[in-house]
Amino acid sequence: MDIIRNGTQHSGRGPAEWFTGAVRIDPLFAANDARRAAAACVTFEPGARTAWHTHPLGQTLIVTAGLGLVQREGGPIEEVRPGDIVWFPPGERHWHGAAPTQAMSHIAIQEQSEGRTVDWLEHVTEAQYRGQ
Repeated sequence: MDIIRNGTQHSGRGPAEWFTGAVRIDPLFAANDARRAAAACVTFEPGARTAWHTHPLGQTLIVTAGLGLVQREGGPIEEVRPGDIVWFPPGERHWHGAAPTQAMSHIAIQEQSEGRTVDWLEHVTEAQYRGQ
């Protein structure tokens, strides 16, 4: 058994290489030799979002607060709210973040494959974010 005590992990700012806008990442647990999954609670301020990215073994998002936007490449931008669960299959290009006027938090869960959980790509443009 392993207990990760509340307050023992530090919040971090989402790196500008991976995010647009103000993003806070609160780690929950990391992958290790006995566990492939890693998870974090990610909070996006209004208008903040990830860059386009993929996950080698997919990603699950559990929306916990606010109003968010998610999009897979070639699909429509979808609104997500607290209690919604989003699954992106392995290798699917996608992005997610807050709505333009509301913050959003979600728990992001992804599994590690060959030492990585995510492959970051280019930033989502303002036009893409606005659905133009």
